[in-house]
Amino acid sequence: MIELSWAQVSARRLERQALAAPRTGGTQADVVAAMCGAHAQVMSAAELSIALRIDGLTRADVRRALWEERSLVKTYGPRGTVHLLPARDLPMWVDTLSRIPFAHNGFPEGIRMTPEQTVEVIEAIRVVLDGRDLTIDELSDAVVGATGPWAGDLVMPAFQTMWPRWRQAMAAAAHHGALVFGPPRGRKVTYTSPPPASAVPAPGAGGRPDEGASRDSGPVDGAVELLRHYLAGYGPATPDQFAQWLGAPRAWAARLFEAADAEPVSFEGRTAWVVRGDTAAPAQAPAGVRLLPYFDAYVVAGRPRELLYAGAAAARALAAGQAGNFPVLLVDGGVAGVWHQRRSGRRIHVTVETLRPLTRARRAELDDQVTRVGEILEGKPELTLGPVAVGPHA
Repeated sequence: MIELSWAQVSARRLERQALAAPRTGGTQADVVAAMCGAHAQVMSAAELSIALRIDGLTRADVRRALWEERSLVKTYGPRGTVHLLPARDLPMWVDTLSRIPFAHNGFPEGIRMTPEQTVEVIEAIRVVLDGRDLTIDELSDAVVGATGPWAGDLVMPAFQTMWPRWRQAMAAAAHHGALVFGPPRGRKVTYTSPPPASAVPAPGAGGRPDEGASRDSGPVDGAVELLRHYLAGYGPATPDQFAQWLGAPRAWAARLFEAADAEPVSFEGRTAWVVRGDTAAPAQAPAGVRLLPYFDAYVVAGRPRELLYAGAAAARALAAGQAGNFPVLLVDGGVAGVWHQRRSGRRIHVTVETLRPLTRARRAELDDQVTRVGEILEGKPELTLGPVAVGPHA
């Protein structure tokens, strides 16, 4: 069995995530595909995640790819969280996410929708969004009009208000290819159909989604392809790690590893898997300084956490064991601090809290990263080294 060290795996992941050095060629879709999606609950963080990986890119370029070129789509991705995905890969994601077995509906009796109601809502969304961009209120009126008053019952507690019943099916609708986010209308979010470039087919007959339920329980082509993408970017990995990243049952993920014919390797004394034959690692040790934003894919998908967040990093940069809630300072492939940026007009105040002293060379690289953050966010950055007082993002 091939043996791989943490240093080798770190160097491999940095290279494949375009974090060893930004790409000078290729497209944003290529980079986002290698990331297996960019977390976009905080849109400025998604823009920074992508632009850091491509030489000369700015947030305006990311927005253009998303809203004008439509080479990227914003939708509900792994774990039901908002992500930017390549439009060309949307069929793979839909095929995977719509097949994940549904484990548990946390809504109590009287609030949760039946499988039949969920199917009805998803198909209503598919029809009413065809060729249209609708705000959430416009979409709600259209869905209730197409399904019935029961869908509009205000039964879901949300942010000191109540949402209509049908909204518990929004992630399932995205996972079945019925909706993606549309271009903002002023400050309002809109929803629309997937772009033509994605060519997402409707799920096959017999689907009974229940807020994410599967069309069947067997892993098939799309899921195998997604697993290979994941292993290429974040392997070696285990079925448990993949299941946690995707938001899928562990037994289902284990069967998927078998279907993908993944190859076992020894990773720091433990068995993990890579795409068969893909065991190479760079000869150079992991190196470089990077400022990664909230929920960057490198730290969210990277495992084991005790190696990525070694020593004091675990206590300072994880939130109850969860990665991504803090923007992190990455030094030589490992988390070595946290940071925060605050904008005031054109000025961007960047505070970096280091967990260990930086060499002169690493400090120079940090200065370069701060400059790059300013370029991406189209502002003038100012660096302060010191404690970060801002808590974790929810």
